[in-house]
Amino acid sequence: MRRHLGAMIAALVLLAAPGPAPAQQTEAAKLETATFAGGCFWCVEADFDKVDGVVSTTSGYMGGHTKNPTYQAVTAGGTGHLEVVQVKFDPARVSYEKLLEVFWHSIDPYDPAGQFCDKGDSYRTAIFTHTPEQKAAATASKERLMKDNPLKQPIITEVREAAEFTAAEDYHQDYYKTNPLRYMYYRFACGRDARLEQIWGKKATN
Repeated sequence: MRRHLGAMIAALVLLAAPGPAPAQQTEAAKLETATFAGGCFWCVEADFDKVDGVVSTTSGYMGGHTKNPTYQAVTAGGTGHLEVVQVKFDPARVSYEKLLEVFWHSIDPYDPAGQFCDKGDSYRTAIFTHTPEQKAAATASKERLMKDNPLKQPIITEVREAAEFTAAEDYHQDYYKTNPLRYMYYRFACGRDARLEQIWGKKATN
């Protein structure tokens, strides 16, 4: 009898446990995901967090061939992963095409070796697409850029299908907020904004 009573109580507790409110569930269902590799994920995260309609950003790794990549392994090379930022956005407030525009103006699409002062495979640029619609939009945006090419050089940035995403270590998340002075010094010393202005002028994302 006590066993049955205990099971009944446990079931009632589970039923009574609070879950996501209907409004929260509806809001989450509306969100879409975009993933971009633009060199140092600290900077990419900071750039996309400024965009109205972006709900969250998470630094991480994608595109490699090893499981559970770490920062040390990825930056050492050999895993195939790129540093990426996964963006959750509300398509009712910002379009994927707008995110592509922000992305292009936040990178150097001409550098095959990395980005700015960071060199190596993990710092290469790419657009990782999650749907056929994203792939079509990303491909079209790259084709437009190749026609309206500021420096008249080959565009190195790839359009790739999204793969398994691994979130980066906690200390990398929101680094520009948790370590603002170090972040600002790094960004300036790396020459990111200076190069972006050289390529994009007033369109540069910074």
